[in-house]
Amino acid sequence: MQKHKVIALKSTSFYSTHIANFLSSNEILLAYRPLVYCLNPKTVANYRKSFVDIDKTDPLDAYIIADFARCGRITSEPWRGAQFLALQRLTLYRLHLVECVSREKSYMISNIYLKFSELSVLDKEERHFSNTYGATSAAVLTEFLSLDDIAYSSIEDLVVFVKEKGRNRFSDPYETAKTLQKAAKDSYRLDKVLYEPLNVSIASSFNVIKALEDEIKTIDKAIEKNIKGINTTEYQSLNSIPGIGPVFASGILAEIGTVISFDSHNALANYAGLTWRVNQSGNYLSDDTKMTKTGNKYLRYYLTEAANSVRNRVPEYNEFYLKKYGEVTTHQHKRALALTSRKLVRLIFGLLTRNQLYSSDKVGEI
Repeated sequence: MQKHKVIALKSTSFYSTHIANFLSSNEILLAYRPLVYCLNPKTVANYRKSFVDIDKTDPLDAYIIADFARCGRITSEPWRGAQFLALQRLTLYRLHLVECVSREKSYMISNIYLKFSELSVLDKEERHFSNTYGATSAAVLTEFLSLDDIAYSSIEDLVVFVKEKGRNRFSDPYETAKTLQKAAKDSYRLDKVLYEPLNVSIASSFNVIKALEDEIKTIDKAIEKNIKGINTTEYQSLNSIPGIGPVFASGILAEIGTVISFDSHNALANYAGLTWRVNQSGNYLSDDTKMTKTGNKYLRYYLTEAANSVRNRVPEYNEFYLKKYGEVTTHQHKRALALTSRKLVRLIFGLLTRNQLYSSDKVGEI
């Protein structure tokens, strides 16, 4: 039986893409059944440290990569071809857009605090705007030039404003208007010359966020279109889990390719970086263990987002999340969500290896 020929190269951003694609599809090499691996430069650099006092040259770099492959140290997945690359470019770009939205919102918060300090620090119980970046909040922050315009408006005018901008969705417009006016009176005042530039900046941020969110919707449609015909069975298994729609399923499949590449759910979790370092010395075992995060960060992102969605729809996962949330006093959400993601990996691996659809009877969990 013909064995696979392993070709390893160091991943160098987009420069390695064309080389990997050429080597994996070259007609001359196809007879040797090539498996092309793009290695993490950090992994190769760490392996290089095992060679004491070695020069840094291109031939020696190639030797180290070849030795790394020869020793069976490769844990990444081989190049999967143009279809997966196309899907992956969409899922990665979607993450890029999400990160852009997050950065814009973080930047925008500083301007909001300058203009309307009390509005940005209201407790959840006092905050009547469910979405700081929604239409009503945008109107409050951009249509009133200064805080005095809100503080000294009649409560009746504010109630009408809240009803109009909120499209009558507020259960108690009067209470919302009162909270808004009190926050305006209690906020720090600025020189009048600052209000107009802040208004322009905040309005611009709202426009940028809306444009980015519209682009995310466009990318989501492209992802749903592109996933058709790629790993149909595995896609259907993932899509059957409540909370994992076409986008999250596509993001996961774009990174793992096919589940047969992994021997166990532990291997899949390790590939995603959902593992924790043990901190032990003698009889001491630390309770504070950090996530490795050395795996595929894109897969980890889609698994984490999927887990957060699943816990809102599957009682078992929500109970598990709340249990883990209550076990500690710091980083509760991050820790609980990471552990819920690890639990989800076990379910995903079980469903994909058995070609099953999700069932509330724990079908697929192993």
